[in-house]
Amino acid sequence: MPARHPDGRLEARHLEIGRLGEEAAAEHLLAKGLRVLERNVVLGRLELDLVCEDGDTLIFVEVKTRAEGSLAAPADGLTAQKRSRLVRAVQCYLSKHALWDRPCRLDLVSVLFRAGAVAGIEHVENAFTADEPRPAGAGRSSGWQPW
Repeated sequence: MPARHPDGRLEARHLEIGRLGEEAAAEHLLAKGLRVLERNVVLGRLELDLVCEDGDTLIFVEVKTRAEGSLAAPADGLTAQKRSRLVRAVQCYLSKHALWDRPCRLDLVSVLFRAGAVAGIEHVENAFTADEPRPAGAGRSSGWQPW
């Protein structure tokens, strides 16, 4: 049976696991001293899971969550296509908020659930850079990297 989202609507199990993973990731980053600025930022058809700050550095965090029994590790979800979408989302965010002068990095937090509880969290700083090769068919770009 689907769980209920905090606002009362029904939520599919995979969405519930994703939301719980983002909450666990945010708590983990807060405990490490980062400041969580925004969660689930929607920029048109693009999304950023967490936007954090560590001193002057903006940190764009992709959260990948897997439940017990999943055949893939959380980090396996960070495909070349997903990285490309994240870079575009960061570009939109920086433009929207006029923050191109700020140092930035792209992090990954992997969350693993077992028996309904967090079994492990891994935070990878600088998980990838904006100038990594784009997936086939994504067009040609000279790349960008404000940091």
